[in-house]
Amino acid sequence: MNAAQLPPVAPEVTATIVEGLSPRLRKRLDAAVTKLAARPTHSEGDTTTIGIDDETELRLSAPGGVVAKVEDITCGCLLAPACVHRAAAACAAPTADLAPEPVEQSAPEAPGAASATDPATALGPDAARVPGLNGAPASGLDTTLASATDAAPGLASAPTSKATLNPAPDVASPPETASPDQRAAADALWSAAAAVLEAGVDGAGAVTQSALLRAAHTARLRHLPRAAGAALSVVTLLRAARAGDPSYRTADLVTALAELLGTARRVGTASGAELAAVRGRVRRPYSPDGSLRLYGLFTEPVVTDSGHGGVRTWVAGADGRLFTVGDVAPGGAGRAIGVADRAVRLGDSALTHRELGRAGLAVSGATVSPDGRLGAGKAVKAVTARGAAWTEPPLAALWETPPAEQAVRALGSTSRYADPDGTGSDLLFLDVELLGAVREPGGACLLALSEGGVPVRLTVADDDPALAHRDNLALLAAAPGTRLRIIGRLIPATHPRLTLLACSHPTGEGTVDLGLDRLRRADLPDPSAPARVAPPQPAGPGASSPLYLLERRVEQTVPAGRAALGLLGDVTAETRRIRRGGLPTAAALLAALCASAAQRDRDLFGRLLPADTDGFAAYWLAAARYTAAVSESLCAAAWNPTREDPAAVSPVPAHNAAG
Repeated sequence: MNAAQLPPVAPEVTATIVEGLSPRLRKRLDAAVTKLAARPTHSEGDTTTIGIDDETELRLSAPGGVVAKVEDITCGCLLAPACVHRAAAACAAPTADLAPEPVEQSAPEAPGAASATDPATALGPDAARVPGLNGAPASGLDTTLASATDAAPGLASAPTSKATLNPAPDVASPPETASPDQRAAADALWSAAAAVLEAGVDGAGAVTQSALLRAAHTARLRHLPRAAGAALSVVTLLRAARAGDPSYRTADLVTALAELLGTARRVGTASGAELAAVRGRVRRPYSPDGSLRLYGLFTEPVVTDSGHGGVRTWVAGADGRLFTVGDVAPGGAGRAIGVADRAVRLGDSALTHRELGRAGLAVSGATVSPDGRLGAGKAVKAVTARGAAWTEPPLAALWETPPAEQAVRALGSTSRYADPDGTGSDLLFLDVELLGAVREPGGACLLALSEGGVPVRLTVADDDPALAHRDNLALLAAAPGTRLRIIGRLIPATHPRLTLLACSHPTGEGTVDLGLDRLRRADLPDPSAPARVAPPQPAGPGASSPLYLLERRVEQTVPAGRAALGLLGDVTAETRRIRRGGLPTAAALLAALCASAAQRDRDLFGRLLPADTDGFAAYWLAAARYTAAVSESLCAAAWNPTREDPAAVSPVPAHNAAG
C-alpha cells in the first residue's frame, strides 16, 4: 500500500481516533502503521478498502475526496471501533489541507501598530537577554519585538461617563491583541512542537504527530491558520522522513519547525497589523486591479516532488510589477512540456503560454493575488497585444537596477521566515559575460561575470532529462566571452548564485526559455569551440564563515532529538573558532543550546526530573532564526562588491553577546 493510494484524512479525525486508543495500543501504533503499508488496497468510487487479513477489511469513505468524520473509517475486526487498525490507517493516509475557517474574523489594521520584525534584526536587542547569557530571565528570548501602545492618560482611572464611553476622536484606541483562546491554542502548538524537538524524527511517531494534528485543528478553530498550516507541514515532513522519502531534506523540517515555534510565540506578543500577519489566511484572496497592460518575459516549466507538472509564464506591467499565469496539475515533466503549447486561461486570449512569454496582453477587470498570480474569473477580459523586447521599455527597466539591490529584494521574498502576503519576487535580471564551466563538489555550473565585476554561478533549475535546462547550460559553457541578458532565480548562498531560467538568444535575435527551448551548436558564436573551464574565482565574504558550526548543531537536533545533542560534551573549541570568525552571538547561542540539551536536574532522592523541553525549544528557535538571518546577510554581502568585512554582516551587534 502506498500512502498516495489513500484519501486524505482531516487532522481532527486522526487526532480523535489516536486519542481514543488505550495506552497499550498506542505503543503498538507505529508498528501497525508499518504493517498496514504492506497490505493490499483497492478503491471504488469514494471508498478505499484495505485488506487486514483474509477475512477482515478496513474501509475509508471519502465523500468529496476527504475523510472528514471519524465514522468514515470503519474496521471489521472484533475490537472495532477501538482497534489499532483505524488509527493506523488514519496515520498512514495523507493529511487533508486546512478547511476554510468556520467564521470569518476581521483583523483591522491599526495605525502605528507594530510590524513583523525581520529575522535579520530580531535578535539584536534581545540577544543580551537570552537565558544563561548575562544572567537574564527566560522571558527575554523572544525573537520578535512586540510594540506596546499605552492607554491614553486618565482613561484607566477615570469614572465611567459619556466621555469615557465615547472618547474624543483624537484618542487612538489600543491595537487589537490575541484573545485568550488564541493564546491557549498557540501554547498548545508550542508544546507539541517542543515535544517533536525533544524526541527527534526517530521518536516522533504517530502519537506525537496526532498531538500536533489536534493542536493544528484547535488553532484553525481559533482563527490561526498560519500556525495551523505550519503544524501540518511539520507532520507531513515527519512522515516523509520516517518513510525514507528520497525528496525529504532535514533543512526543510528545520525551517518548518522554526516557523511553527516562532509563529506560536508571536501570537502572544503581536498586535495590530503584526497580529493579522501572524494569524495568516487559509487562502490568499484575489483583489481587483483594474486594467493592466502586460508584456511577456518568459515561460518556465514547473515540476514538483508530488508529481505535479505544468508551466508558469511571467509577465510585467507597464509600471514594472511582475505577474504570473500558471497551469499546474498532476502529470510531471511530460505535462509541463505539453502545457507550454496550450492556450492560457485568461480571458479571451488565444495565446499559448510559450507565445505569451514573448507577446503582450491587454487585460480589463484583472484580479491579482498577493503573490502576483493573475486570476481567471469570468469577469476578466484579455486580448492579445504587442509585446516588447527585453531591450525596450518597459521591460528594459528591469535590468537597470543594480544587482546588489535586486539581491536584497529577492532575499526579502525568499526569506525562510517572512510573513505571508509579501510583495516582490525572487527573480534577478542581469547582463552578464559568460566565462565557462566551473567544477563544484556536486557537479559543474556555468560561471558568468555580471555588472560591477561580480562573478555569478548559474545552475540548472531542474535536472529532469525531459527538460532542456542541463543541455542548454552545457552548450552555453562552450561560448565563453558571449554577452547575454539573463533572468535567474536567486539561490541564497555565501556567493552569488542563480538558477538560470531564460536568456537572450546568443545570436541577439529573440529570447530563449531555457527549460523549454533547446539551443543548437549552430546558435553559438563559434559552434566548434569546446566547453571551457573557467579559472578559479575568489571566495565570497561568507565563504570562510564558521556559522556552519552552529547550523550543524541546529540540524542535528531534528533527526536525533535533544538527548543526542546533549551527548556532544565540551564545545569550547567550536565556540572559540566561531568567536574568532567575528560571530560572538553565534558562539554564545551554541554554548547555551548544548548546555540546555545536556541539563537534567534530579530531585532530593536522586531521581531524574523531566527535561525542560520548553527551555530547550526556546534556545533552538533562537539559534535557528539567528543562523537564517546571518546566512541571508552573508548572501546579500556577496552581491555587494564594496562589502569587505564578513563580520560586518552579522545582524546582531557584537556587544549584545556574552563575552
